[in-house]
Amino acid sequence: MSTTQQSTVQVDLGGREVAVPQGGLYDRYRMNPDLDEIARDSRVSGVDFFRELPKTRVDSAIGETYTPNFYYRMSSARLTMLARSRAIRSRLPAELAPLEVFPGFGLISVMFFRYDVCDIDFYTEAAVGIAVRPARHGKLGIADLLAGLDSDRLDSYVLSLPVSTEIARVRGHDGYGFPKWVTGIDFAVDDTRTTGRVLDGSGATDVALSVATPAQHRYPTGERVSTLTSYTAIRGAWHSTLSQTNVLSAGSTTMPRDVTLTMGNGRLSEDLRSLAPIKSLRLDVMSEGQNALHMPVPTSVPTRA
Repeated sequence: MSTTQQSTVQVDLGGREVAVPQGGLYDRYRMNPDLDEIARDSRVSGVDFFRELPKTRVDSAIGETYTPNFYYRMSSARLTMLARSRAIRSRLPAELAPLEVFPGFGLISVMFFRYDVCDIDFYTEAAVGIAVRPARHGKLGIADLLAGLDSDRLDSYVLSLPVSTEIARVRGHDGYGFPKWVTGIDFAVDDTRTTGRVLDGSGATDVALSVATPAQHRYPTGERVSTLTSYTAIRGAWHSTLSQTNVLSAGSTTMPRDVTLTMGNGRLSEDLRSLAPIKSLRLDVMSEGQNALHMPVPTSVPTRA
């Protein structure tokens, strides 16, 4: 894990004092950056995607902020696995139902993220999530299922979402209602290998992933934009959070082989074991992308029997 030291400044997020990199994007712009300045960063392929998503100033649990949160360069990996619906339902709130690929079996995933350039500065993230049926749909249509399997439109409930920085934890936990905590997380993608590792409270491995990187395909900006809707309960009320990903370079493998998924004794591993994964179905690796994460909005989630 990186131990690079950097000067920091204290900022207020809804009454919480949080340290952020001095001279970083958050310190300079407070979530409302100059896109022309961002475009001059050699790591960023362009900012056209963000010019079509104007920011809005809103009040929130983390104070006055701007939405969406922009991620100008990121990479990610998602290993989607089959699990029995019985195990999945034991971890879902009663209002949500698993997205079943066939009766009795649903989809779960382990995910890693690296945000090299974003409004709240560099951080890494990992997650254990459950694919769920869209909250406002009744009978699930085949289009919903196929879109979910193809990663272009997915609804999810997250069990674990550790991050590597305190600002990401406070914003994610207090502002979005996600189960976040801070720990060491490494994630890297190159032409041959994709690796990720999350530390537990003792500094040992919680969850680690190592797998061959699928062949990457380049996309013009805006050609392939996927959406993820996540459901969280904030102060007893259901909210939905929209995440839009502008895929720039990505590849997938079905029934991936040579997947090394290591589980230790941390919170991420406990959540993953509770879902009793059966088989790896799909690996999605995005070596370059961009993202707009909107603030959560209240939503109606019907009671399910």
